[in-house]
Amino acid sequence: MLHSVPPEFDIKEPINHKTYLIDGKIGKWDGEYSEVKSTILSSKKNIPYKLIGHSPKMDEKHALKALDAADKAYKNGTGKWPTMKVYERINCMQKFVDLMKMKREEVVKLLMWEIGKNLNDSRKEFDRTVDYINETINEYKKIDRDGATFQNNSGVRALIRRGPLGVVLCLGPYNYPLNETFALLIPAIIMGNTAIFKPAKHGVLLIAPLLDAFKNSFPPGVVNIIFGRGREMASPIMKTGKVNVLALIGHSSSAISLQDLHPQKNRLRLVLGLEAKNPAIILDDADLDLAVNECINGSLSFNGQRCTALKIIYVHEKIKEKFLKQFCEKIDDLKLGLPWENTLLTPLPEPHKPKYINDLIEDAKEKGARVLNKKGGEISNNYVFPAVLYPANEEMKVYKEEQFGPVVPVIPFNDIDIPISFMAESNYGQQVSLFGKSEKKLGPLIDSLVNLVCRVNLNTSCQRGPDVFPFTGRKDSAVATLSVHDALRSFSIRTFVASRDNETNKEILRKLIDNKESNFIRTDYYL
Repeated sequence: MLHSVPPEFDIKEPINHKTYLIDGKIGKWDGEYSEVKSTILSSKKNIPYKLIGHSPKMDEKHALKALDAADKAYKNGTGKWPTMKVYERINCMQKFVDLMKMKREEVVKLLMWEIGKNLNDSRKEFDRTVDYINETINEYKKIDRDGATFQNNSGVRALIRRGPLGVVLCLGPYNYPLNETFALLIPAIIMGNTAIFKPAKHGVLLIAPLLDAFKNSFPPGVVNIIFGRGREMASPIMKTGKVNVLALIGHSSSAISLQDLHPQKNRLRLVLGLEAKNPAIILDDADLDLAVNECINGSLSFNGQRCTALKIIYVHEKIKEKFLKQFCEKIDDLKLGLPWENTLLTPLPEPHKPKYINDLIEDAKEKGARVLNKKGGEISNNYVFPAVLYPANEEMKVYKEEQFGPVVPVIPFNDIDIPISFMAESNYGQQVSLFGKSEKKLGPLIDSLVNLVCRVNLNTSCQRGPDVFPFTGRKDSAVATLSVHDALRSFSIRTFVASRDNETNKEILRKLIDNKESNFIRTDYYL
C-alpha cells in the first residue's frame, strides 16, 4: 500500500497544542505534555506510528480551577448565564456555531488523523454536529414558547418552564469525539448550565481549533475546556460534590467509578451513553441481499467502532448457508485504505486494539468457531481485516463482550427464543435489527422486542439518527435520553412560579410582564 498523503490533508510538522480554556481566558500550559500519535500510516511493521502533535497533560490544580470557574459562573443559579434571557443564550450559541463552521476543514483533517475516520464520515460528523446545534436552538425556542403561557387549575395560577441543574462534567467518546460530545455539551449549556469539558484521549487535537470560538461566544466560566488523563482530571472534580450532572458517553466502568466518588449521589443527575450488544435477527423469509448489505454496514462501518454497531448476528437455519456465503464474499471484497480514500475499513486508532481483536478470534476458535471468510483476522499493525466467526456460542468472550471492532460472531437458530433469550439475559438493551417480510411473524416479535430494547430497526441496520428521534437504552446501555428534544429535558428540570388566582396577584403578574422586570415571568418568546 502506498502511503502518499494529499497535500491538503498532510500534517507536515507536529501540532504543539499548548492552550486550554478556563474562566473565559485562553491559558498556556507550561507543564508536561502527552504525545498524540496516529496509526493511519502504519500498515507495515517498518512504518512507526506518526507523531502528529502534543496535548497538555494538565493536573488536579487546574481541574479544580476549571470547576471553580464553572461553579462561580453558575453561582447557585443566580449567575449571569443561568438567569440570562433565553434569546441572549440563543444568540451566544448562534455566534458559536457560526465561528465553528470556519474551522471545518481543520477539524475534519484531524478527525482522519486522530481516529482514522474516513473523509466522507469525518465531514458528515462535522456537518451533522452543526445541524444538531441549529436543531437544538430551534427546539429550545419551541420549549420556551410552550412555557410562555400561564396555567390555571383549582384556583392556582402557574407559569411552568424548564430551568438548569447546575455544573455539568462532560466527557465524550473517542469514536465520535465531536458529534457525540457536543450532543452532551450543547444542550447542557443552552439550558443555562455551566460546564467542564475534557476531550477523549483519541480526538483531542481536533478540539483545539474551537477554543477561541468558545471563548468569544460565551461569558466567562460557562464553558471550561481542560486536557489530560481522565482519572487525574475528572476524579478530583467529582470528589468535591460540586458537580450536579455527570454527562458521559463511554464505558459503564468509568461511569460507575466517577459516580462512586461523588459524596452526595442524590444530587447527581446522570446523562450516560454506554455499551451495547445490538443483535441482528434474520428470519427465514428475509430479503437476503438487503440483509447482507445492511449487516455489513451495520457491523463494519467505521470498523464496528460504534455503540450502535451490530455486534452479533442471528440467522435462521433455513437461509444460513446462502447468507453466510454472500456475507463472507462481500466482506472479503472490502478494501483497507487510508481515511482520504474513503474506504469502509481504515486503521484502528487504539494501538493495542488489534491484539484484543486477535485474542477474541483465538478464544472463539478454541471454543468451536471457525473464521469463515478468507481474509478474516489478518493483521498488519493497526489494520485488522474483519473476521466472521461461526458458529458462535455463549462460552466465547465475543458472545458477551462488546468487541467495538471488526469481528462478527454469527449464530444459527431454528427457535426464535434463542435470540430473544440472548437479549433478555444480556446486560445491554439498546437496539436490534430485525429482517423479515411476514407480518404474522414480525408482529408478535416486535411486541416482545420493544420491551427488551429501545429501538427496533425493521429491515435496516441499527443507528442513532435522525437526531430528532430518541436515543437511549435499557439496562446498562444508557441513562437518560439523547435526542434534540430529550437532551434539553435531560439537562434541565421543570420549575415554576405559582400564585393564588386573585386580583392582587394578577396585578403583580401584569406589572412584572409589562415592565419586563423578570426574565422568568414573561409571555413573550423568541421567534
